[in-house]
Amino acid sequence: MGCNCCFNILVIVMLMSSVYGGNFYQEFQPTFGDSRVKVQGAGEGVLSLTLDKASGSGFQSKNQYLFGRIDMQLKLVAGNSAGTVTAYYLSSQGATHDEIDFEFLGNVSGQPYTLHTNVFTQGKGNREQQFHLWFDPTVNFHTYTIVWNPRLIMFMVDNTPIRVFRNHEAIGIPFPKNQPMRIYSSLWNADDWATQGGRVKTDWSKAPFTAYYKNFNANACVWDGLSSSCQSGGGFRDAAWQGVDLDASSRRRLRWVQRYHMIYNYCTDLKRFPQGVPPECKRGSV
Repeated sequence: MGCNCCFNILVIVMLMSSVYGGNFYQEFQPTFGDSRVKVQGAGEGVLSLTLDKASGSGFQSKNQYLFGRIDMQLKLVAGNSAGTVTAYYLSSQGATHDEIDFEFLGNVSGQPYTLHTNVFTQGKGNREQQFHLWFDPTVNFHTYTIVWNPRLIMFMVDNTPIRVFRNHEAIGIPFPKNQPMRIYSSLWNADDWATQGGRVKTDWSKAPFTAYYKNFNANACVWDGLSSSCQSGGGFRDAAWQGVDLDASSRRRLRWVQRYHMIYNYCTDLKRFPQGVPPECKRGSV
């Protein structure tokens, strides 16, 4: 089934100090892996992360952000990727950190990747939803997007919404809105849990494993340590921030993804929550 959804999101009005477009040299720095982090061209081409038996690799953004839309195109590890995890997420720091996760759990050749999503608020996660994608994410680049505003967090794949986590502070559920976050990505070995609960281990004879990134865009508010670039200039108060939501077509696409491609939803895991599912699960899209 095709995925040509009409996703009517109002454009977020930003200041010029907000980041749009991405040069990997200017926007990111390696976090580990040394030469396993490579950038082709002058920084506007393709960035690659490699995992071998000695080490994985990763990078982080130089900027911190407080609300916005983050887009990155990824092409995942091809072939037998069992045991590997490619992570792409936003996170603050500390024991009470906030975090918005995309994690891609590898599998044996011919079996689908598992796209794992989670939302942490004030250090508490346990809000997992998992999906099998409707395409092979190792053949071509696909766009993975996080939209984050004071009302909701939206996960999208090629502009198709797959998950929405709404602000339910009114019923006592914390929502990420005060802690600026950096963008992180890493490729690492997690064969103790990543593939079929850890039953399938990494086949190091297939190493090195490589994931690729391009066309980074952060249409987002940059945090300078004291204030947000959007807040200082009024962008935060713009009606576009308040209006970003699902239209009728994108709600249909979200329901299609969750009906046919979701393989785990914490909101329906009664064995895990025998005393009742978390309260946000009773309030619509999460």
